[in-house]
Amino acid sequence: MKIPLSPTALLLAILCQTACSSDQPATGDAIASSKTKPNVLLICIDDLRPELKSFGVDYISSPHIDALAAQGRGFRRHYVQAPTCGASRYALLTGQYGGPSNSALFERAENLAEFPPSMPAWFRQHGYTTVSVGKVSHHPGGRGGPDWDDEGIPEMPDSWDRHILEAGAWQHSRGWMHGLAHGEIRGDATKMDGIQLVEGPDTVYPDGINTEVALRELDSLAANAADKPFFMAFGILRPHLPFGAPAKYMEPYAGVELPATSHPEKPAGRTTWHKSGEFFKYNLLDRETLADPEFAMEVRRHYAACVSYADEQVGRILARLDELGQRENTIVVLWGDHGWHLGEHDIWGKHALFEESLRSPLIVSYSGMADPGAMSDALVETVDIFPTLTELAGLPAPGGTVGNSLTALIDSPESVGRPAIGYFKNARTIRTDTHRLIAHDDGFLELYDHRTAAGESLNLAETQPALASELLAQLEARL
Repeated sequence: MKIPLSPTALLLAILCQTACSSDQPATGDAIASSKTKPNVLLICIDDLRPELKSFGVDYISSPHIDALAAQGRGFRRHYVQAPTCGASRYALLTGQYGGPSNSALFERAENLAEFPPSMPAWFRQHGYTTVSVGKVSHHPGGRGGPDWDDEGIPEMPDSWDRHILEAGAWQHSRGWMHGLAHGEIRGDATKMDGIQLVEGPDTVYPDGINTEVALRELDSLAANAADKPFFMAFGILRPHLPFGAPAKYMEPYAGVELPATSHPEKPAGRTTWHKSGEFFKYNLLDRETLADPEFAMEVRRHYAACVSYADEQVGRILARLDELGQRENTIVVLWGDHGWHLGEHDIWGKHALFEESLRSPLIVSYSGMADPGAMSDALVETVDIFPTLTELAGLPAPGGTVGNSLTALIDSPESVGRPAIGYFKNARTIRTDTHRLIAHDDGFLELYDHRTAAGESLNLAETQPALASELLAQLEARL
């Protein structure tokens, strides 16, 4: 009996029939030598909430990300594995649940033989040129040492042909990571502004020079794409703290009253709440956000300006992809490494297991996609990206990944996903279609019903113990 191909599988079959030699077997070696394999452009954005027009929020100016969503499949309910940069990127780049720390990739590198290949290593082994620009793994440029630029301490050995960070005036990767305008490097954070706007071009802040490097690399990769496909990862820093962007990006938000923050109160019971230390260690002009609602609004406007600044970098790289004639043969993925609280639950930052920390944008786009622009409400995870890209590229399935390919959801956006798993420090969580359970290592449980207005502000674990136990069993089975 013949099984009908899905639209995605049919597209790949047509591409192969039209450009592959018919006597070439579908092996790893054949794939590596094929000239028809699609390129991959992976765009990673730091601390990006799913508050974009394409995701249903009308006050954010993000035209380039929105255009990408209109050409692809956006996932409204994408959840990261951990609400911190390094551990989330570990899940992205390995397709595995991993340690909750920012050093997870370095720890993996020390025992590399014990692990299956990373996502870039897998593509590299199958004939791709792999290039990383900016912040893709936790350290921009992927190196360790005091200033994160020691070539003898790679974060991801055997993964990248080139792992690039040009720090410019910020001197080194550590300076670039926490930099403000004109090469200002974070030393004593209490003396560094937490919010800033400076007149000038995009290159006055770190992401501007990062994009220039990415454009140069894309030119080089495209020049050789007819002979060798590329896997390029482009990591954008903003809207990561400190919230600094060229002044022109504040124009859409100047004086605008943003919608009220939902559930702004500090939780009354035990949760994964924290004191927002990463945010409050910066100089905030001696003002506490909760005591000064107008200042809280100004912080939110600065965050929005940083999102628009990041969106412009996305637009520049996608425009160059078009100019080079590579969009038709490139799978584009845009991914936010986690969310960010802007006052919800009295948190300004990430590092909690609430919805605001764990939900981020995910968009997959490629030529020939069925019903482009339709959004999916399926629950999906970051670990799903690795198997999705290998299937779309026609590569053998990687071993050791725990995620599911999203191709069925891309073909049928109304389809249902599966519960999402997360973890941080001494707690784990499972998000179902209607509920979130958070399990602390000492046995304490939080249970929230997202069908109610209270959402993640009312713990139902004691009043609904049977449901809490059922979700805990699911969580433990997955982890």
